Amino acid sequence: MANAFVAAFEILSFGAIIVLIVLGLGIIASMMGIFNFAQGEFVLLGAYTTYLAYSRGLPIWAGMVAAPFLVGALGFVLEALIIRRFYAAPIVAMLGTYALGLIIREAVRGLIGGFYLTVPEPIGGSIDIGTMHISAWRFTIIVITLLVMAGCYLLLSRTSFGLRMRATLENPSLARASGISTPLMYGATFAFGSALAGLAGALIVPVFSLYADLGIRFLIQGFVAVMVGGVGSFIGPVAGAGVIGTLSAALPWIMAPVVADVLVFVLAIAFIKFRPQGLIAGKGV
Repeated sequence: MANAFVAAFEILSFGAIIVLIVLGLGIIASMMGIFNFAQGEFVLLGAYTTYLAYSRGLPIWAGMVAAPFLVGALGFVLEALIIRRFYAAPIVAMLGTYALGLIIREAVRGLIGGFYLTVPEPIGGSIDIGTMHISAWRFTIIVITLLVMAGCYLLLSRTSFGLRMRATLENPSLARASGISTPLMYGATFAFGSALAGLAGALIVPVFSLYADLGIRFLIQGFVAVMVGGVGSFIGPVAGAGVIGTLSAALPWIMAPVVADVLVFVLAIAFIKFRPQGLIAGKGV
């Protein structure tokens, strides 16, 4: 019983990590019609920001709070200078963002020297439930993920900012005629998705350590999760992240991790083949 509970907690905590990473990717894909293949490197930058704060003697929480703002600001600048030119050609946008990600990844590799760098957990120790022990920090990640999901949903569906954002991305001409600055809203959407990736990186770096290829693993899983969940809605990518995160965490308990990783992608490809619209298809948030 104890082993089953611990396994369930590990599966849930890894699923929460995937959801965090997919939130930003899903918002950009669903609302802007492009896949940001630099999203994994935005996760890496969030992790690197946290490490920098820790290495300079600042509280780890300071780096975690700063990470989404710094990465979001970078996303805003990149959208204005580069991404904005690719909206009419989604395939070119994929290649362009991949190139940006490659530049960021190799820059970080040069800064950290190819090493694996560790950051301690801000909340150490474990939570004891009878004879069972679960990581306090992983539990914190689950709680933060739930709060971020609720905040994102309320921001996009219950505020005037979310209304302007959706109006801009669904009908830019009508939005401009209504006095909405569409370039600003495009930039804000991309920055928001980037900030979520930065937050994800900041939260997971104590769990996975910092290394240059940190974002690649999660980018692939995030991309598959968005496709399985369905592009065009807020709930779709989150549902896909839950499915992929659960499978990725659960299957290694019953088979070799390498086989489990391959099986996850095979199952995802088979699902997309028979249901290309994903679990939950939609046209907007």
